Amino acid sequence: MSILKSFVLAFALFSKIPMPRVEWTKENMRYLICGFPFVGMVIGLLLRGWLWLSNLLMLGPIIFAAGLMCIPVAITGGIHLDGFCDTVDALASHAEPQRKREILKDPHTGAFAVIFVCVYLLIYFALCTEAPRETQTIWVLSLIHIMVRSAVGFGVLHFPAVSSQGLFYTTGSSSHKRSVTIVLCCIFVLCVAALSLISWLMGIVITLVTVLLAIYIYYMSKNQFGGMSGDISGYWLQITELATLAVFIIIKKVEVL
Repeated sequence: MSILKSFVLAFALFSKIPMPRVEWTKENMRYLICGFPFVGMVIGLLLRGWLWLSNLLMLGPIIFAAGLMCIPVAITGGIHLDGFCDTVDALASHAEPQRKREILKDPHTGAFAVIFVCVYLLIYFALCTEAPRETQTIWVLSLIHIMVRSAVGFGVLHFPAVSSQGLFYTTGSSSHKRSVTIVLCCIFVLCVAALSLISWLMGIVITLVTVLLAIYIYYMSKNQFGGMSGDISGYWLQITELATLAVFIIIKKVEVL
């Protein structure tokens, strides 16, 4: 029962999908991170439905691309984009780590946050317009949403937190680390295997990019902020999804040549 409650809390935290009310106790949060990749699975299912609806209504490529971009934001409620905005705002300040941490907590939106999120969404949308309108595209995007969340979940468990307070630290410290780590690693490996079955080159490059960005986040968070936070996790997820989408588009273009 605690596993089920953990999954309910995961969807309540990382999505806008209505969930039954569950108490935020340490016991109920033990397997919360295990549910994080399953939010990506739900996004994948909705993307599959969007492909079906787009083909049924014969929607144009621009509208189809807009759906690929907006569905993840709608399901998550923009929680990860919010972390992206706060993090790029702090990084753009070029201030000391203490001041960067203060910017992360600042509820106001800075100019750099607006600029970077507009650029981010424009690039993501542009890449989506280049995505082939076929089932393989949905499979790859779905696997990316799941795979990236398993990687970020691993970071929540094992990367040093910026402080011993806040939801990031509480989530990581409340988890049954050994069991959750095994689950996340298994999900990650299964995603890599599935991507490799679609295209061995795609599986290798997307995995490499995901791992390299995880290493970048580990050192960047320690050097720039003194540790990880929920906002930095959102930034991590967003840039990895963008980078892996770009890899997918590039490989599809190369395969056509």
